[in-house]
This record gives sequence, C-alpha cells and structure tokens, in this order.
Amino acid sequence: MKLSIWEYNHGMITGMHGMFFSPEADALRAFLRDDLGLPFRDAGGGWLIFDVPMADVAVHPYGSSKQTLSFFCDDIHKTVDELKAKGTAFSQMVIDEGWGYRATMSLPGGIEADLVQRK
Repeated sequence: MKLSIWEYNHGMITGMHGMFFSPEADALRAFLRDDLGLPFRDAGGGWLIFDVPMADVAVHPYGSSKQTLSFFCDDIHKTVDELKAKGTAFSQMVIDEGWGYRATMSLPGGIEADLVQRK
C-alpha cells in the first residue's frame, strides 16, 4: 500500500528521530542551526533537537551496511553558493544523478551529508 507522508500520520509510526555522533558536537549543532537554519528546541544543557520539514527513508542494495543522510533543497546551485559563503566545504560538487542533483557537504566532526534537489 502506497501512502503519502501526509496520509501516513495516522499509522503506527508517526515520525523519525535521527542522531549524529560527533567529536565536534557543538560545531555541528551550530552548523545545523546557523548555516542550514533548521528550527530547533533546546532539550536542556545545549542539547538542541532540530525539526526537519519533510523526511523519508529508503533502502538500496549495497555490498555492505551503511547509512547516509541527505538534506533536500529546491535550488541546489543557489543553496551550494549560500552554504559556501557561510564556510561550508563540499567534498563533491553538484552532479546530475538522473533522478536529481546531488552534492556532498563536509560537516563538522568529519561527517558527510548530501544536499539533494529532486527532479
């Protein structure tokens, strides 16, 4: 059965919580708050919980286990330029994947995350 994210909110699973583990937690929190502008709440003691506007989960075949994280945007070239102006480094600049465009950001703590514009 195929459900949109809006129809699914009455099912057993109502959301998802993801976590980064980083030796540079404060810098990564600042990046998510200041550079990406994600809304957040302080759970106390500087533990920021960030809200994301939309999420989905996919499973792809791969030779071993791994996880990735992607942030969606509407205009990848503009977003890359804005993030670079804030000091964000990219290990992979924008490439056309066929299904959309993808760039890979280097986040504080040695974490990489994709920036994606779907077609």
